[in-house]
Amino acid sequence: MGDETLSDIQGLDSGRRQTEIVGVLTEAFSELVSRDPDAFRRKFRKMAVDPFSFYRGGAPLFYSDMDRDEDRWANERTGRVWIQGDLHAENFGTYMDGDGMFVFDVNDFDEAYLGHFTWDIKRMAASVALMCWMKAISDADIAELIRTYVRAYLQQVHDFVDTDRDHEYSLRLDTTEGRIRQMLLETRLNTRVELLEKTTLIDEETLDRRFRLGSGVRRLEADERARVESAFEAYLETIPGHRRTSEDTRSLSYEIKDVVGRKGFGIGSAGLPAYNVLVEGPTQVLENDVVLSMKQGNVAAPSRIVRDERIGDYFEHHGHRTAVSQRSLQNHADPWLGHTEIDGVGFVVAELSPYVEDLDWSDLTEPEQMSPVLDYLGRATAKVHCVADEDSDSTIVDFQTEDEIVAATSGNEEEFIEEMSGFGMGYARIVRDDHELFVDAFRNGKIPGLQS
Repeated sequence: MGDETLSDIQGLDSGRRQTEIVGVLTEAFSELVSRDPDAFRRKFRKMAVDPFSFYRGGAPLFYSDMDRDEDRWANERTGRVWIQGDLHAENFGTYMDGDGMFVFDVNDFDEAYLGHFTWDIKRMAASVALMCWMKAISDADIAELIRTYVRAYLQQVHDFVDTDRDHEYSLRLDTTEGRIRQMLLETRLNTRVELLEKTTLIDEETLDRRFRLGSGVRRLEADERARVESAFEAYLETIPGHRRTSEDTRSLSYEIKDVVGRKGFGIGSAGLPAYNVLVEGPTQVLENDVVLSMKQGNVAAPSRIVRDERIGDYFEHHGHRTAVSQRSLQNHADPWLGHTEIDGVGFVVAELSPYVEDLDWSDLTEPEQMSPVLDYLGRATAKVHCVADEDSDSTIVDFQTEDEIVAATSGNEEEFIEEMSGFGMGYARIVRDDHELFVDAFRNGKIPGLQS
């Protein structure tokens, strides 16, 4: 998005922009709002807290703005690569990959799709600017922090061009330092037993595990449970064959022990039906039981502006799209990752892992503390873009992404870095104004289907 497009948005009077904001959010969420208005009141309350929270929950508005932009870095190929879709500073963290390695990476794929590689970078750049503004960091330092992120991204993309071993690259204990390595070390102390103790208990009669009931957790009536169990059986067929028979998973029984309904997810998943499924682990030892999440897939925000039938027709449903996207973007993904349908609606299935921890920015308050972290985040972004090409499971991207990005930016790297930094700074100012307009609309009952 160039300066002219930013100026066009900034030039809108507040009434027109507020109408635009309400219209985009209503179009994106009206079906879910009508289904569960309480969930969206909670979502919008969270979005109202500060500009960053508004930005996190308002990805459809970001893409509506991207739709009015001429992106000179996007062509037939760089405009159709796998992207995370909702990249911001809090969508990075740790997980254990399918090979048992602790990794720091992008860790949320609900909005993943195919689109311009710049969309992830721009969305991340604006999030950095918003977060830093809330920490009272100077504009000069914010711009330089964004440059650090984008420069590291380009450097890592070039590194992938220079090697044929890009799929072996990841941010692990042996490849990181400082805050990121410390986070990986601390995550390694987590245990499955701790997760099971929080979510389950031992039934006194059966002496077996079942889910705890509490806020947002409900028992299912017999007919609903039967539909979920049937969907679970169908899901098993979507786990890649090599995962189902690997050393890690071949002894799993896939036996269901308990099922509950869930609600109360974060800002991005408000109103989406979900279930937790408790299954037998690798052995009959109770501490090896596994908790799976079965969550309805949402409409990916980038898909609202990517008008490409080839892409839309590739996915069976939004659960399938989420699972395929995660496998493509997250090399060595969760061996439990798959998808299914309930009453014709797509769901994505994945393990609730004790090793998933989000990056905490609360005590990163100075630019010199944030800079090395943003360098790693730039490299992690390059990794998810560049591993998702012809070597991944999907064949929808049949070229080497890193080659195309280097070709699109070659000779103009510094100009690209400056444009991304300028966008982040400019769009963050728009978001701060949009946040005020959103709060005014919400508290004054201007959003259809909701009362403040």
